[in-house]
Amino acid sequence: MHIVVFVWGFTAILGRLISLDAVSLVWHRMLIAVAVLMVYLMARKKLQPLSLRQSLPILAAGLVIAAHWITFFLAIKVANVSITLAMMSTAALFTSFLEPLFFKRKVDVLEIGLGVIVVGGLYMIFRADSTHFVGMLIALASAFLSALFSVINGRLITVHRPTTITTYELLGGVIGITIFMVVTGRFNADLFALGNCTEGGAWALLGGYCDLTLLLVLGTVCTAWAFIESVSVMKYLRPYTVVLSINMEPVYGIILAFLFFGESERMDPLFYFGTIIILSALFTEAIVKRRRKRKKVV
Repeated sequence: MHIVVFVWGFTAILGRLISLDAVSLVWHRMLIAVAVLMVYLMARKKLQPLSLRQSLPILAAGLVIAAHWITFFLAIKVANVSITLAMMSTAALFTSFLEPLFFKRKVDVLEIGLGVIVVGGLYMIFRADSTHFVGMLIALASAFLSALFSVINGRLITVHRPTTITTYELLGGVIGITIFMVVTGRFNADLFALGNCTEGGAWALLGGYCDLTLLLVLGTVCTAWAFIESVSVMKYLRPYTVVLSINMEPVYGIILAFLFFGESERMDPLFYFGTIIILSALFTEAIVKRRRKRKKVV
């Protein structure tokens, strides 16, 4: 599970390296991932065909994940990897407020209290670097879309298989972005003009194939493979363990960003303090809820 989370954290690095704009980048990512998943499912005879009525809600959910990824990569290009991942850790806070609306349950007092703490952490991050204010807002929008997507999936998973849901969602995202690019006149030869990455160094060795190589890694390893593995490990791990592991994604990503990009990712100490506060709130929530569950069982 930690390898999968580590790979998810690496997507932010790829997002900064690939020279394509956020919309084109996500289109390529989803196209590659859906192709790989469909081949995988057909080879294992697990591709589940759905009627138009069944598939429409899942395809629509794909638009949400597409919007999430577009704002995620846009935030990285506007701000940087560290800021984007720190903002993304607030997705759990948004989820705590969206779940009661979707599943008609009471708002948890614990979640409200921890939400206040998360806001305090966000304030420290904003104070640490106000020059990336726009990037932070875009990343927060991405975090909200991520939370919305997770809640929608919580409803869909009760009806369909996880692999089926993801395949149709990726397909829906590709269709949605394609329509958007056609309407805005962006679906042209420039979309396939892949070239050099934005950074030099070792990446320069890939030359004109840098974008293509990293897009293939992003679509296959970081999307299709990571999803298949994340589903597989749930056969052996408890949900509590999975939640704690996923909370480590910003940590892995920020460390990777510093290793790959050095000084450009170095932030004010107040930024790291705010990030630690947010992550501590997330871990506290997971631990407290785990203890509550144990008491109910007893």
